[in-house]
Amino acid sequence: MKSVLIHRRALIVGGFGLGLSVVAGTARSDDVPTAWADKARAVVQAQLDAFAADDARRAFLLATPSARKHLGSPDNFINLVRRSYAVVYRPATVAFLKPQWIEGEVVLGVQMTDTRGGAWLATYTLERQPDGLFLIGGCELIENEGRYT
Repeated sequence: MKSVLIHRRALIVGGFGLGLSVVAGTARSDDVPTAWADKARAVVQAQLDAFAADDARRAFLLATPSARKHLGSPDNFINLVRRSYAVVYRPATVAFLKPQWIEGEVVLGVQMTDTRGGAWLATYTLERQPDGLFLIGGCELIENEGRYT
C-alpha cells in the first residue's frame, strides 16, 4: 500500500497531516452537524473544481492561512498537487464519506479513482475559521489495494 502525506504546515486544503491513528479511530470522534458537513464537502469539492480548471489561486485560497504560509504561493501549491497528488488533481471519480469531528477538526474521507482505475482514499482535515468558514488544513492520500475496472 502506497501512502502520500501532506503535512499541515505544508498543505493545501486544510489540515493535512493526520496520522493513521486518527483514521483508524483511536482518537475520539463525533458526528458532524449536517450544516457543517455540507460546508466541509462544499469546500473540498470547490478545491477539486479549482484543480480541474487549473485555477491555482482559487485552490490555494481554500487552504488554511498556515498552510498557505508554508506553501508560499498558488503556483507552488498546484505544482505540488500535480506532482504528488495526481488523483486529487484529476480524479476520475469522487465519492464523499461521512465526515467526523475529531480533536476539534472536521475529518472528511473522499474515495477517488485515478484515470487507470486505481482506488485511493483522501482524508481531508478542515478547520473552522473565526468567520465560520471551513478551510483545508491537510490531506492524507492512501492508495487502496484494489482496482476499479
